[in-house]
Amino acid sequence: MLNSAFSHLPALEPGSVWLVGAGPGDPGLLTLLAAKGLAEADVIVHDALVNEECLKLAHPGAELEYAGKRGGKPSAKQRDISLRLVELARAGKRVLRLKGGDPFVFGRGGEEALTLVEHNIPFRIVPGITAGIGGLAYAGIPVTHRDINHAVTFLTGHDSSGIVPDRIDWDAIGRGSPVIVMYMAMKHIAEISANLIAAGRPPTEPVAFVCNAATGRQQVLETTLGEAPVAVAASGLEPPAVVVVGEVVRLRGSLDWLGALSGRRLQPDPFGRSGKVRA
Repeated sequence: MLNSAFSHLPALEPGSVWLVGAGPGDPGLLTLLAAKGLAEADVIVHDALVNEECLKLAHPGAELEYAGKRGGKPSAKQRDISLRLVELARAGKRVLRLKGGDPFVFGRGGEEALTLVEHNIPFRIVPGITAGIGGLAYAGIPVTHRDINHAVTFLTGHDSSGIVPDRIDWDAIGRGSPVIVMYMAMKHIAEISANLIAAGRPPTEPVAFVCNAATGRQQVLETTLGEAPVAVAASGLEPPAVVVVGEVVRLRGSLDWLGALSGRRLQPDPFGRSGKVRA
């Protein structure tokens, strides 16, 4: 149970729903409000990407309902999940919907919240650390660095039909965003890489794949945009993964703090103060 010092935080009331972000994996990245909600919930409806360690914060009598959605595998329909939250709240339950990362960053939290509004169910959004920031940080890759980039683009690698979204303006992103962070992109990396190269990105540009980010199973593959499809196939790595394209990937050799804890020797800043790769 949480320390009484946190008793001033809002309570999860009967008949209401909290849409909570669990962060990228490490349960230590849960917010205090998320942990309090887990301790108070009667029912926790959780996704596939939620670390099971997070669920250990639930009180002993809480019901755990799995509502995971994984590409290519049988899974619940989104509308059914949303209506289940309504059903549980109407039964007077304290309902916590636990989602990996942040509920509003490619997490369908907006869809679920709109369904709750439609049915007059009170709710609260509890943001979480999205994998595109926290997961990369655990790999030693910052999404911004003032000597390298002043913009970053976040995008999804597939739409609701499972294909690369046709509404993404690859030419504009390729020209205008020095760093690109992609969710659910590993399966379609060949098409995505080709789109970015066609938009003018150099085939030699660094790319990193961070799989099972911020967990004990984390694996990182560093490659280039041109070699990415072959490198991924040869690696045997599988989703979930977050993919980052851009010069910030080169900083991993200096900033892989997690690897350093296991004895990896960190390298000097590859850019120095110039913002250009040292020869």
